[in-house]
Amino acid sequence: MRLRTRIETKLIEQLSPYHLELINESHQHSVPANSETHWRVTLVSAAFEGQGLVARHRLIYAALGDEMRDGIHALSMDLMSPAEFEATGGQLPPSPLCRGGSKQS
Repeated sequence: MRLRTRIETKLIEQLSPYHLELINESHQHSVPANSETHWRVTLVSAAFEGQGLVARHRLIYAALGDEMRDGIHALSMDLMSPAEFEATGGQLPPSPLCRGGSKQS
């Protein structure tokens, strides 16, 4: 099973998202073609209501423990409650460009 499918399945099963976007940003980094190592997840869930940022990240890391140990090198997270997401109008800033490896800015 592809890493993308495993990530999506676990997040859906464990956090019942109101909204979920999973973007493979590996192509922006110094990795082989078709890699699945660098990800950005936007996840909106009622599970985040009343939770601080660290608690929200812990929920994601708990859901993706196996994938974090074997496959995911970097994970950028935008984690919101439904009310917070609606307040943004669904607009999120872009991920920062890679400045490591052989990439040049």
